[in-house]
Amino acid sequence: MIEGSNTEATRKLRMGMVGGGPGAFIGEVHRKAARMDGMIELVAGAFDADPAKSQEMGKIQNLNPNRVYDTYEDMVKAEAALPEDERIDFVAVTTPNNLHYPIAKAFLDAGFNVVCEKPMTMNVEEAKALKEAVEKSGKVFALLHNYTGYPMVKQARHMVKEGMLGKIQKIVVEYPQDWLLERIELTGQMQASWRTDPKQAGAGGCLGDIGTHAENLAGYITGLEIEELCADLTSFVEGRPLDDDVNILLHYNNGARGVLHSSQISTGQENNLNIRVWGTKGAIQWFQENPNYLYYFQQGKPVQIYRRGNDYLCQAAQRANRIPPGHPEAFLEAFSNIYKNATDTMRAHMLGSEPTELELDFPNVDDGLEGMQFIETVVASSKSDKKWEKFHR
Repeated sequence: MIEGSNTEATRKLRMGMVGGGPGAFIGEVHRKAARMDGMIELVAGAFDADPAKSQEMGKIQNLNPNRVYDTYEDMVKAEAALPEDERIDFVAVTTPNNLHYPIAKAFLDAGFNVVCEKPMTMNVEEAKALKEAVEKSGKVFALLHNYTGYPMVKQARHMVKEGMLGKIQKIVVEYPQDWLLERIELTGQMQASWRTDPKQAGAGGCLGDIGTHAENLAGYITGLEIEELCADLTSFVEGRPLDDDVNILLHYNNGARGVLHSSQISTGQENNLNIRVWGTKGAIQWFQENPNYLYYFQQGKPVQIYRRGNDYLCQAAQRANRIPPGHPEAFLEAFSNIYKNATDTMRAHMLGSEPTELELDFPNVDDGLEGMQFIETVVASSKSDKKWEKFHR
């Protein structure tokens, strides 16, 4: 690689993947999102614990069989041994939670950038160790809290920063689903099986899967930190070892109060992530299932509706658009926006330049650590008889 070369500025970045084998949901989402802007090419992978299934996915992706590996350890060793202009530029980690830490650390230690699914690790100890590995490596680490990639979420954040809401006083963020209303993990359903298994998912079930998304969304938009919380975790489905319903009261560092609810047994709900933020001057409301609209309220005035794709939006929201107003953009595009900003930051590093503030607008290892601290604090609160639990920083 020649620093500052035109080739490095324009070529596709070479992507590797661990996980995302046949039948995996999130791996294919990553692949589609990475391909969207035509600047990333999947060239290698260790897609499944079963080498035969890994090779099967390699054929589906039309990869060189020599770069479809049996294990992630084989992949790290072989890719690091390739010439710099052939090896992968980054790896996407799309495995169950228990494998995030060892895989991400191995690639970081070998000098590779990492894009990782959330929650980042199994516990706070691993999260702190991974943060150290990121800092030591100097590499880019991006965490897939994809809901921060929506244009209107970025617009909401901008409006808070600009003071359009005044002092934030109350936050209500919800993420109800119903897909685990029955114990489908016993039927062999792949996604349910590992997400309800403490050995693979960690200490939080619904909490780790979607509760962390709700917490991250509230923090991203408002910039506020949780000081203490009071949590109630419940497993309504008999025999399920991890929670499937989460209810939390929150105290934020500016004195604001919050309510966070996430559930996977809320009958009739699909992916109804939504947030309402009330301030002394205004309020905003956003629904993930209708993501191209952001509602802005002021006392005694008509509601204003901000719409995706328009020139009046902030720079970050406009950067996250791909098509003109009136054409809907949603989940895959938001996912792709995380990839775009993370890989633009990687490219800036390759060129020896400083990434811009807009390029750096993606969840990172600090967000991952906070997510694990959130899970730890919520679990501790739910088990405790005391009312409030200080946030475990």
